[in-house]
Amino acid sequence: MYNINSVEKFLLNLQDKICNVLSKEDYNKVFKRDQWNYKGCKGQSCILKNGKIFEQAGVNYSYVDNVRIPSVATTYHKKFSDYIFRALGISIIVHPLNPYVPTSHANIRFFLGEKTGAKSIWWFGGGFDMTPFYAFKEDVVHWHKTAFDICLPFGQFVYNKYKKWCDQYFYIKHRNEQRGIGGLFFDDLNEPDFDYCFEFAQAIGNGYLIAYQPIVARRKNLLWSEKERQFQLYRRGRYVEFNLIYDRGTIFGLRTNGRIESILISMPPLVRWEYNYQFDEDSAEASLYRDFLPIKDWLS
Repeated sequence: MYNINSVEKFLLNLQDKICNVLSKEDYNKVFKRDQWNYKGCKGQSCILKNGKIFEQAGVNYSYVDNVRIPSVATTYHKKFSDYIFRALGISIIVHPLNPYVPTSHANIRFFLGEKTGAKSIWWFGGGFDMTPFYAFKEDVVHWHKTAFDICLPFGQFVYNKYKKWCDQYFYIKHRNEQRGIGGLFFDDLNEPDFDYCFEFAQAIGNGYLIAYQPIVARRKNLLWSEKERQFQLYRRGRYVEFNLIYDRGTIFGLRTNGRIESILISMPPLVRWEYNYQFDEDSAEASLYRDFLPIKDWLS
């Protein structure tokens, strides 16, 4: 039997944990907490801005109640479009200042649908992914090895399934390229039972910091120049394109008339586009496209 109160408690505790860890990595830069109510929904947005390490980091909790779910929110449960839903989740997006520190994203969400005279339906979704600008194999292998270790207790092939799903999901079709180096993505998870699914969601949420914090610590003091900064801003354009065109969470928020400040918390604070951008074939910028963005088995 589902327990929505336990899910909410976990998500709020995870929000505090992630904010505390990221704050320490940025020399105790403080997150601003913004509790809000909007059209019967509630949430808490935690924002760190203009840090020495993180240009902007957002850790957003939201609880959406009494909505009809848009089809974009689920792959397998479209037949429940006439149910009334509660949806709660946490979304994390970190945009570092240093181009050698990768952008990272994670989210955990829970949907509960109810209808008079019908059985309730629920499911979990979420995952985490990483978007480097100047990538290091050591970091990418660590990221995927952590993802593998998180998944292993839940089945031998769970990592492969959700890595593949992540690679497919974070694909920018109009660019014919991946957004980053992937990670894990899962959705519509409601089998075999609530306890298993909730335990897996908790493992993903807690595992995000295990995957990301060592990379931040390793790269945050590397020296960078305006050249690297400009490439970072250019690549952030891909992030914006994906989120506004393809991202389910963004589209779900917009189609349910959600709070726009929370919905667009994922946007980078600065970004640029450049017509016909070119770089040398033997450059570090070219290496990102050639050596890291193509889908790979990083653990082979």
